[in-house]
Amino acid sequence: MMENLLDVENLWVRFPTRQGVFDAVRGVSFTLGRERLGIVGESGSGKSMTGRAILRLIRPPGIVEADHINLDGVDLLQKSEKDMRAVRGQRISMVMQDPKFSLNPVTTIGDQIIEAYRLHNKTTKSEAYAKAVEMLEAVSIRDAERVMRAYPHEMSGGMGQRIMIAMMLIPNPEILIADEPTSALDVSVQRQVLDIMDKLVKERGMGLIFISHDLNLVADFCDRVLIMYAGRIVEVCEADKLHDAKHPYTRGLLNSLPRLDAPRARLDVLERDPEWSVAPSVSGRT
Repeated sequence: MMENLLDVENLWVRFPTRQGVFDAVRGVSFTLGRERLGIVGESGSGKSMTGRAILRLIRPPGIVEADHINLDGVDLLQKSEKDMRAVRGQRISMVMQDPKFSLNPVTTIGDQIIEAYRLHNKTTKSEAYAKAVEMLEAVSIRDAERVMRAYPHEMSGGMGQRIMIAMMLIPNPEILIADEPTSALDVSVQRQVLDIMDKLVKERGMGLIFISHDLNLVADFCDRVLIMYAGRIVEVCEADKLHDAKHPYTRGLLNSLPRLDAPRARLDVLERDPEWSVAPSVSGRT
């Protein structure tokens, strides 16, 4: 039986609006072992909110509720904000969608990575510098010394993603949440970033939550997949069996994708059924 690093039970994320309370995530339950777990769905399906809620990054007036969010058996919802600062980065790291907005534009890349490392480790600045260079090299960045002295605006999108991955992995977390880490990258750089993440997950025995809207990418890269619609999990399947999915929403997403092995004059348009929004959320627990 797979060891569960994370256990999420009945997670809700709500936001008050002028029209009433909006439920962004509705009754989501899943577990994460030492595996690559994909979460897929359209924009607005609740994928990113689920990742942020795990780290308690939803700020008021947003409301996060759950029966529990257990990390190694300890409920994160019961921790104080001070205790959560020890969890973020050190035990669970999150790579945000766009590195250009996640990196400080007026601080060198080296100083930011060193700060991330020293925040969780009692070490000298020279030791932290050496560790930062080592981590940049681990994510296949050439001339790491030069990159340490550079500023974020001097980096390409692919370099920025690698730097963010290096920064999030330098504390050696148990879990990495990657939110659309390859969405802005070309295909060749995308493959390199995925190979880096795959290698680090296997070598370190981490759990990876890979949030994406790209079904083909998730089917190729992940071990298990949760499909979300309107804040709920509508289907769970093994990644290599994603193209055999049964739920009409998942089938609709798959049929709207172009395929080189089955060209068609017209792609299908996804037709939504109101019942998908009110049906009970499927459990992603193992």
